[in-house]
Amino acid sequence: MSDELKQIRDIAQRFTPREIESCIDQQVETGKNICLTDDHSEKVINELSKAGVVRDFMNQGMSLADALRELAKRMRLVQSGFKDLKDK
Repeated sequence: MSDELKQIRDIAQRFTPREIESCIDQQVETGKNICLTDDHSEKVINELSKAGVVRDFMNQGMSLADALRELAKRMRLVQSGFKDLKDK
């Protein structure tokens, strides 16, 4: 399992969606947050956003594994949409 996936899983399990959203706001405003520390704000915001989506799925009754699969599925759909635009 990649380090990024481990961080997303850990954040989704430890924090509520509201706490994750607060961490995103803190990162944007101050460059720091309590959920995840890293030198690159873009990476932090990206991983916190993914963890927030996973946590929302878990709150809807999905298991962690299913929530991670659903996130991956949606990311592939978005990426394939951009690929179609790029090809035009």
